[in-house]
Amino acid sequence: MRYEVMLIKSEEGYAAHCPALPACWSQGSTRDEAVDNIRAAIAEYLDYLAEKAADRKKELIEAGDSEGCHVEWHEVEIDLTVAV
Repeated sequence: MRYEVMLIKSEEGYAAHCPALPACWSQGSTRDEAVDNIRAAIAEYLDYLAEKAADRKKELIEAGDSEGCHVEWHEVEIDLTVAV
């Protein structure tokens, strides 16, 4: 998956932000370092979201089971490609 990132140059180097992922920021002394660091930050952020989603899925299954409901889960694919 591809994410756009915003680089902000300052006297200290570069700040990097991924607008699609709130609170996903990083920095680096050089442009390349900032890009490498935001790439790592995005990966960590997505791992965190996946972990939280798994926890929430477990909670919902347990809640459904305790209420006598049958809960089904399905994965769907979506195409996020936008023609510009």
